[in-house]
Parts: sequence; C-alpha cells; structure tokens
Amino acid sequence: MLTIDFDRFDVNGGETFLDLGCGAGRHTYEALRRGADVVAFDQNLDDLREIDEMVEALAEAGEIKPQAKPVTMSGDAHHLPFEDEHFDRVLASEILEHIPDDRAVIAEIARVTKRGGLVAVTVPRRWTEQVNWWLSDEYHEVEGGHVRIYKGHELLRSLVDSGLEPLGSHHAHALHSPYWWLKCAVGVEKENLLTKAYHRVLVWDMMKRPWLTTTTEKVLNPVLGKSVVFYLRKP
Repeated sequence: MLTIDFDRFDVNGGETFLDLGCGAGRHTYEALRRGADVVAFDQNLDDLREIDEMVEALAEAGEIKPQAKPVTMSGDAHHLPFEDEHFDRVLASEILEHIPDDRAVIAEIARVTKRGGLVAVTVPRRWTEQVNWWLSDEYHEVEGGHVRIYKGHELLRSLVDSGLEPLGSHHAHALHSPYWWLKCAVGVEKENLLTKAYHRVLVWDMMKRPWLTTTTEKVLNPVLGKSVVFYLRKP
C-alpha cells in the first residue's frame, strides 16, 4: 500500500533515497525495485530486522538487485547521521504526526536533501483524523501515538520555511478512512463482524488491485483521502 505516487516522485536507478520513519518498509521496497540506493531509517528495531529479511528475500527472488551494504539504519530523526545534501530523494511518510518537535525533523529533512533533490511528506488529513480523535482517545493516546492533527497549509508553511519549494499535493487512501472510523467506534483493539469484513476488503484491494476498488478510491480521494501528500524540491 503506497501513499506516494512514485512516478510523480520520479525515483530512478542509482539515486540515493532516504525512507525516514520507514515503518514496515512498504516504500523502501518500491524504491529498491526502481533501482535506488535506499536507506530505511527508523527507531523500531523489530521493523528494521523484518525489512532486512524481506530485502534478502526480494533479492533472492530476483525482484531487486542484491544489496552491497545494509539497507536499514536505526537512529534519531532529530539528528540524522548524514552529511549535508546527501540524498537525491527523501520521504517522510506518516511520521511527523508522531514527533513533538516536528520542526527539528523538518529542518533535518531539508538539510540532508541535495540541491535540486525531491522531498515527499505525508501526514493524516485533518478532518478524517479529527473524526478518529472524536470517536476514540485510545486511537491516539498511546505511547508513540499521534501528538497533533495537522492543518495542511500550516504543515506546508513549515516545509517552505525550511527552504523547500512546493511542487504539488494530493490525497490518498480514501477507503481506509471509514475503516478507521469503524475501528475507533468499536474500540481500536476490538473486532466485530463489520470491521473484520471491511479489513478483508482492504486486504483484497491491496493484494489484487481490482478495477472496482482502485477506481472508487481514486474518485473518493479528494474528499475522503485519509492522508495528504506534499511534494517539494530543494532549490
């Protein structure tokens, strides 16, 4: 399940790519498939170990080229261990809403991006996220949970203030918004027949990408998209 549009983000073979707050690695794998030199950066060591295993499996299956060095790296996003202007592409997907000092991380993103390089930042959309917060404290009041709800224009202003130039934006994952509303209404850690059925539809969509769901989501994204995506360039 990709949040950014990789064709729009224009990732090419041999380019350096930072997946900041990589999580389970969904964007890392796509960047590797496109031939990028990827660093998957996160604090969760369990996630990073699973990414290392999957990267090895993908290389053995011939889906990506064998990696000469480890793809994953653990560290603090407030103090990235890279020199200035190190990466051609930097992605921060669904990470900033977890970080109290988000401006420090935004400054680091801008610092490590090469001049002329591209940045993609995604966060939960304001109104769909607000519904989750109204329905459930459990949704966000957990260790490592969401600490803020962004207004899109305010986040964009912070990114521009760091020295980045906006290129465009879009919304993604419309089909996931109602699922999370249901989860929050029922209880984030609970399941019922409706949430289980909806989850099976989402898995079917992610695995098969049928015309029905992909078209429906494309039409609904401007209104119901759970995530907002910003694309920027470092001048």
